[in-house]
Amino acid sequence: MSQETRSETATSTGTGLADWQAGIVGGLVGGLAMGAMLSMTNAPALEGAIPALYFLAPPPNGLAGWVVHMSHSAILGVVFTAVAAGVGVSRNVGRSAVVGLVYGVVLWVVLAALVMPLWLDAVGAGLGPDFPNFALPGSLPAHAVYGLLLGVVYSFLR
Repeated sequence: MSQETRSETATSTGTGLADWQAGIVGGLVGGLAMGAMLSMTNAPALEGAIPALYFLAPPPNGLAGWVVHMSHSAILGVVFTAVAAGVGVSRNVGRSAVVGLVYGVVLWVVLAALVMPLWLDAVGAGLGPDFPNFALPGSLPAHAVYGLLLGVVYSFLR
């Protein structure tokens, strides 16, 4: 009589990143693309208004603008992980891309169009646009690209 023993080994095809880590990486990828778009279409916002949010003067200060922008991108990437979990994104790239796109548009409405002008006025930077800042095209396309790339990269890295 022979006796067979069978054991199963769990395998993973993922990157081994935790959700929050995938959110950071996705946020940085999206932030890089968004920053490139802003550099081409609205450099004063990236070099002046964004660093002025934290009293990083004198504007223009492109390096400070990029550091702040990429920091925001990473942090908002982590926030996206909570949103993604709440709506059940899972590993579906298409669903994650759509949720990311909507997330980017919501960020534009809440943070860029409403919060940023008020914040710049509050810190006395004198660089803030009128409130509310729903001027189109403005930074809407850049925020949409940020969210879309965030959603896609996040889904791939999970």
